[in-house]
Amino acid sequence: MTTLLNADLHCHSVISDGTLTPEALAQRAKAQGVDLWALTDHDEVGGLQRAAAAADAVDLAFLTGVEISVSFAGKTVHIVGLGFDAQNTQLQTGLRDTRGGRGLRAQQMSEGLARVGIANAFDGALKYVGNPELISRTHFARYLVECGACKDTNEVFRKYLSEGKPGFVPHGWASLKNAVSWITQASGVAVIAHPARYGFTANEEYALFSEFKSHGGRGVEVVTGSHSAAECLRYADTAREFSLAASRGSDFHSPEESRIDLGSLPMLPADLTPVWELLQERIQPARAGH
Repeated sequence: MTTLLNADLHCHSVISDGTLTPEALAQRAKAQGVDLWALTDHDEVGGLQRAAAAADAVDLAFLTGVEISVSFAGKTVHIVGLGFDAQNTQLQTGLRDTRGGRGLRAQQMSEGLARVGIANAFDGALKYVGNPELISRTHFARYLVECGACKDTNEVFRKYLSEGKPGFVPHGWASLKNAVSWITQASGVAVIAHPARYGFTANEEYALFSEFKSHGGRGVEVVTGSHSAAECLRYADTAREFSLAASRGSDFHSPEESRIDLGSLPMLPADLTPVWELLQERIQPARAGH
């Protein structure tokens, strides 16, 4: 498989903070011309069996996936795992522990919003939650749009849910070392998700990539829904510098909210090693003859 493959290896379903089911995502990916697809719900692998069956039903090649929340240099970083054994006990235990603090965090977010006049945000957010263990800022954002506090979810994050705003509550996520080890010990490949989003200094970013690689991380998202063309070029250079494989994913959450649809990204630069070349034996193939 080459860099010209229309792979989409980052998206979310109702199992975490997306609005579509795994089945609907598989159908949408196929309709959008995706050749290889992964479902990467936040800190949760509960939708993968459904996703794999749905991908098989529409003749779509599939990789297991997850997006793990990590605390690094005072910020939340996301590490995508691809092609792992979803039944791995250590991975499942680590993810369960990572999810554990979301309920208390959500209550504290609701209290912060109440102090600025937005009442009942916790109950409002719950209406959008498929899995209460995974209540997140995105669910609060949808409720704040519904109740008229903001016109869209981007405005909600700017005004209420980013660092220093009334509804922001930090959370202690997994360590970078643990997240990478859970993925690699389950025979998967760890990938730094959308690196341009974190706002690190040059030194902090160098430390992130250096530590990530030292723990066994092997990939970085070069082409993703939140990267500009210039950022794609920048992280292509980073992939070369650190000898990392390149990944590609829309980070699709919802037809109404996402900037980029499944399968709509530019191709990877031709000289990079695509991450799927490291995972040939882990890909659930589309049926022969289709």
